[in-house]
Amino acid sequence: MMDTVRWQIVVTALAGWVNRHQREVIDYLREENRVLKEQLGGRRVRLSDAQRRRLAGRGHPLGRSVLAQVATLVTPETILRWHRHLIARKWTVERRRVGRPGVMREIHDVATRMARENPTWGYRRIQGALNNLGHRVARSTIAAILRAEGIGPVPERPMSWRTFLAAHWGAIAAADFFTTEVWTGRGLVTYYTAFVIDLASRRVHLLGSTPHPDDRFVQQVARTLTELDDGALLTHRILLCDRDTKWSGAFRQTMAEAGIRVVLTPYRAPNCNAYAERFVRSIKEECLDRIIVLGEAHLRGTLRAFAAHYHHERNHQGLHDRLILPEPTGLPNAPIRCRPRLGGLLRYYHRAA
Repeated sequence: MMDTVRWQIVVTALAGWVNRHQREVIDYLREENRVLKEQLGGRRVRLSDAQRRRLAGRGHPLGRSVLAQVATLVTPETILRWHRHLIARKWTVERRRVGRPGVMREIHDVATRMARENPTWGYRRIQGALNNLGHRVARSTIAAILRAEGIGPVPERPMSWRTFLAAHWGAIAAADFFTTEVWTGRGLVTYYTAFVIDLASRRVHLLGSTPHPDDRFVQQVARTLTELDDGALLTHRILLCDRDTKWSGAFRQTMAEAGIRVVLTPYRAPNCNAYAERFVRSIKEECLDRIIVLGEAHLRGTLRAFAAHYHHERNHQGLHDRLILPEPTGLPNAPIRCRPRLGGLLRYYHRAA
């Protein structure tokens, strides 16, 4: 009898020690989780599906009351919801598809692409082009595919800007303004700079800067662009402009007399004049936003320096990382030189000639 009592006392003491030890381990892990969450700085912890399944499998047997005491990453309700989703997924039977979904997806994608890239192609023309690719499709099927994509019949299909630009590549330029805040004797003054960019070569012509972009200034810009000897638009027939009121009717009339058609982009559609917008972003981020312009002369010198860097020293992704106007380079084993502009704000590394 005494031996049984002794063993009960030993087991009880051992169980109490094990329980106390487990509680200390749990308290440590909870505190460690709190420290890790503090390191996240309040950012949400993003868990993968596999991690959610592991937490749901471990957390469901504990119940909501125990989870409320030990869970620190997510709430008990979240863990139980994950568990319900895990059970539902187990008993969900995936329906087998009928037919050839891969082929139908290809027909859908190709027909939609043909209609968007060729606005004059009707259903019969697309049907014949699909037949060339080995797909025999009914005309009604093509009509249903295009209707579901919001593509109407041929007369209702407009030409995309991508197709328009590609069709006139080499003869199209874009014009725009950008602003610069300049410190003068009268305080901070906004200057407007007009420029034109050739879309094919990315060459840019800075046409002048003024705090008063009135009709007289814009007319001077038009005359500069259309000069017979060295006008920037001598070989161009289309000029893209946004709907800024500075591009007045007199400006468009001067362009028309020189045989240049002015195409106005849609309202609130900067991507339709993306090349001009990209140049504005480049000159702002790489130059103008990083200096304080002190006077008109300082502005003009800064613009000249960036234009030289832009054409002779800056690689362009749209030209496969080539230079617009590359200069002769030295031998491959020649010393490397650095050419700084604007006090080192712009730099060009090259081999010594």
